Amino acid sequence: MAYVIVGLGNPGEEYEITRHNTGKIIAERLGYKTLDEFMNNSGPAVAKAMAGKKASKLVIIHDDLDLALGTFKISFNKGPGGHRGVGSIIKVLKTQEFIRIRVGISPATPSGKLKKPTGEKKVLDFILGKFKPKELEVLKKLSKKIGESISLIVSDGVQVAMNHSN
Repeated sequence: MAYVIVGLGNPGEEYEITRHNTGKIIAERLGYKTLDEFMNNSGPAVAKAMAGKKASKLVIIHDDLDLALGTFKISFNKGPGGHRGVGSIIKVLKTQEFIRIRVGISPATPSGKLKKPTGEKKVLDFILGKFKPKELEVLKKLSKKIGESISLIVSDGVQVAMNHSN
């Protein structure tokens, strides 16, 4: 059975290169589908795309404030971790048994310590802020690795991809 691969983001020009659109940016670079739906209401559109398919065949690509820019992590059967788009999908599908590719957006020190914003307003301003050109270059390079991981998921399964990529 084929996989459904979806990059989360918000529609509209004003969101195009924002950190919150990381999933959409990467999915578009790799030629996968994106939703014309606001991130926090992704569930219904994903459910429609999944009609008749098992949730385990769903791969969601999305931004993650708990990971450094230039890194990503593959997870399966995990809660939303505060991500409202993922929460919407879990609520509508009534399961969290799908694959997530969590793409880091937080700045980090040279030693790898995260410098993520704190406080709801600062977090919102940061995730809805636009990527700098250098950051977009980092995403461009990372998208190739994510594409390779998706190929591994499809050919060998999520566990093999997690062992290889995480």
